[in-house]
Amino acid sequence: MSRFFDSDIWWSFKRSPATMIAAVLALLFILGAVLAPLIAPHNPYDLAQISLLDSNLPPMWNTSGNADFPLGTDQQGRDILSTIMYGSRISLLVALCAVAMSIVMGVGLGLLAGYVGGRVDSIIMRIADIQLTFPAILVALLISGIGRQFVPRDLQDSLALYVIIFSIGLTGWVQYARTVRGSTLVEKSKEYVQAARVIGVSKMAIMVRHVLPNVLGPVLVIATLNIANAIIAEATLSFLGVGMPPTQPSLGTLISEGQNYLFSGEWWITVFPGIALIVMVVSVNLVGDWLRDALNPKLQ
Repeated sequence: MSRFFDSDIWWSFKRSPATMIAAVLALLFILGAVLAPLIAPHNPYDLAQISLLDSNLPPMWNTSGNADFPLGTDQQGRDILSTIMYGSRISLLVALCAVAMSIVMGVGLGLLAGYVGGRVDSIIMRIADIQLTFPAILVALLISGIGRQFVPRDLQDSLALYVIIFSIGLTGWVQYARTVRGSTLVEKSKEYVQAARVIGVSKMAIMVRHVLPNVLGPVLVIATLNIANAIIAEATLSFLGVGMPPTQPSLGTLISEGQNYLFSGEWWITVFPGIALIVMVVSVNLVGDWLRDALNPKLQ
């Protein structure tokens, strides 16, 4: 631990107040999402705690507000603060799982394309080029729509989380594959790889044991930045009605539901989830930008 606090990364972190604030905000969102069942004022999924008599209450500082609901309630009587905490939990879960899926696919295919080369490299890179010609959100919409066609209608809500993770994860592998492929092309010509070939180490062992650990550096930075993109993608899909169902609201679902009441005076239903989404994405992006610069040897 002492080595970390003496490192250049920690020194760079301390010199960036914006990064420190962003890291604190991101940590607060993560803790709030993980500990939501313990610290949230109400459970928006528990029907015993929801009453239609409490619907559309304004924030507590309003004359008609209620201190039990600090940020007001939605049309179903759910506490906005609690739904934001539970919604952030779903948004972060989708983003982390989708990015993990993209990393596994992208790193594996990039490593294979860069080390094996030839026809395998050409096929993988052409598929990547084709996918890059389409906007990621459009591909996610297509995959999500196709995936729902294979899911029975009565199971669509319960399996919506897995469908949206798969659709977002399948759109993000290209960046990892291209980055890892480029690094692999450099690494496979180095002496330690050639020495492993001479002593008879198999190709798979060389890729996994020797090349892979040396090409993972940029992947960490890309993953940090892509978490924010995945959160936006999930919110967009949910806002368009093809993401999480209203019974399991994410931040995008909350914003989508609240916009129907925006011009009737119940602005808090959509404004507070929107602010939470913006702060979460900006804080994660700022941390990712700092990490990219801190790990770039040309900027040291």
